[in-house]
Amino acid sequence: MLIAGEKRKGSGEIEVYNPYDGSVIGTIARGTAKDVDDAVEAAVEGQKEWSAFTAYQRYEVLHKAAQLLTERSEDFSKVLAKEVGKTIAEARGETARAIQTLTLSAEEAKRLTGEEVRFDGAPTGGGKMGFYCRVPLGVIAAITPFNFPLNLGMHKVAPALAAGNSVVLKPATVTPLSSLMLGELLWESGVPPKAFNVVTGPGGEVGDSLVQHPKVKMVTFTGSRDIGKEIMRKAGFKKSTMELGSNSAVVVCEDADLDAAASRCCGGAYALAGQVCISVQRIFVQNRVFDSFVERFVEKVKALKVGDQLSEETNMGPMITAQEAQRVLEWIDEAVKAGAKLVVGGEVDGAMLSPSVVTNCPRDVKLFQGEAFGPVVLINPYNTIDEAIEMVNDSPYGLQGGIYTSNISYALKAVREIDAGGVMVNEVPTFRVDLMPYGGMKESGMGREGPAFAIEEMTEIKLICFNL
Repeated sequence: MLIAGEKRKGSGEIEVYNPYDGSVIGTIARGTAKDVDDAVEAAVEGQKEWSAFTAYQRYEVLHKAAQLLTERSEDFSKVLAKEVGKTIAEARGETARAIQTLTLSAEEAKRLTGEEVRFDGAPTGGGKMGFYCRVPLGVIAAITPFNFPLNLGMHKVAPALAAGNSVVLKPATVTPLSSLMLGELLWESGVPPKAFNVVTGPGGEVGDSLVQHPKVKMVTFTGSRDIGKEIMRKAGFKKSTMELGSNSAVVVCEDADLDAAASRCCGGAYALAGQVCISVQRIFVQNRVFDSFVERFVEKVKALKVGDQLSEETNMGPMITAQEAQRVLEWIDEAVKAGAKLVVGGEVDGAMLSPSVVTNCPRDVKLFQGEAFGPVVLINPYNTIDEAIEMVNDSPYGLQGGIYTSNISYALKAVREIDAGGVMVNEVPTFRVDLMPYGGMKESGMGREGPAFAIEEMTEIKLICFNL
């Protein structure tokens, strides 16, 4: 672990595995509540040192970190591919995005501003002038998921540091290696060692101790809805940003470019074996073009090359564990028993679940209502645009949604009526660039990420008034 500027062993060791072949690729420390306490106490001291840096100095440090990450991008990408199971192409894409997130955050360090407050706009405000500024919260607890350990970690760590906070990072236990590499890189770049700490170990001990620590001022978490709710219950009186689950839907209208829609939906459904918060999970296609779309979509699914994620030719690698692959298969079986049709896929070999497509899925099964987080898509028909939007919204989630149409009225109707944090027109909900405000409605979470928006979450307003 990386605590108070030192590398520390834990109470035991945890092995990290390659999901594809089960081989051991690393060993990490098993942290304890004592390690968390030491990390937070160090972060309190480190935050004082780091916040004394000027905005430009923080920019310089983070910019240097981006340069180092660029130089070492292939090393990071190979580790990501091995620990997560994503293809090497997907891993390189994540590293490139992490560089973008870090670069954007470095720039935002120079843009953290307030504005004048017109006290004389109030009846009793005459003779006064003032302004407000944004100040760092203090110690930020960052808890990251297994699927994008580098870039989703960067979306928490880089804005927090840019704003002058310190960070204690708790990565997912199954994918911690890239986070430890990131910590060493940040230290090398000039971040005060006590200002950035990494504690590894089980969520039940390390995570709980971190979110409940009285000196932690904010918890930023990406993961499942149920764990997010539990974190908020335990965190108490702390600010929170929760990036939780989804079962993102796409509406395909009869006037859409079916080839373009099928191609993008396929990419959005099976990237990282469907283990993305904004994976395409549900597709609603207008009746007149339903069969034609399904035919196009299945053809693209069958063309995917599945296997060893380190092969340059592979399009889809394994899921994170064999248990997760089996769970998704059980969801597919439940849907089929309820009347859905399995068109392709549904085969499991260890952590490999073949890309799967289900049609005419009932609305009361897990595959429709829950977050599959695996390589499976349901495709259902609809008659009217109102019916389609109603089915999209028939979900506890609302992260992002999409619609394919050439009808501007349908597009604007979807924008107005789909209950989601983002609506993509002629694009899949899996689309994300790292500068945009990203977050969900309903049980998909609260708060927004994207460096400029995350910094607002990670600071608080201080008002200054002068009596003239």
